[in-house]
Amino acid sequence: MSAIGALLGYVLTAFLVVLFARAVLSWVGMAAGHRPWVRRASSVTSALTEPVIAPVRRVLRPARVGGLGIDLAFTAVFVAALILRSIAFSL
Repeated sequence: MSAIGALLGYVLTAFLVVLFARAVLSWVGMAAGHRPWVRRASSVTSALTEPVIAPVRRVLRPARVGGLGIDLAFTAVFVAALILRSIAFSL
C-alpha cells in the first residue's frame, strides 16, 4: 500500500464519516425539534459535504415516493466514496 493511497483512503474515510453524520443529523433534527446544537452540527456537515453533493444533485434529482423525497445524489456520493476508498486502500 502506497503512502498516497493510504492518505487518500483516510481522507475518504473521514468524508464518509461526515456524510454519515449528515444523514444522522437530518433525522435527529426532525426528532429533536431543531435544537441549537443540532442546527450547528448540521450546518458544519452540510458545509463540508454540499460542494460534492450539489453537482451530483443537478444530475440526479430527488426521487418522489408519495410525500417523501429520497435524495439520490447523497446515496450516489456515499456509494462512490465507498468504492473510491476501497480502491485507494488497495493502491
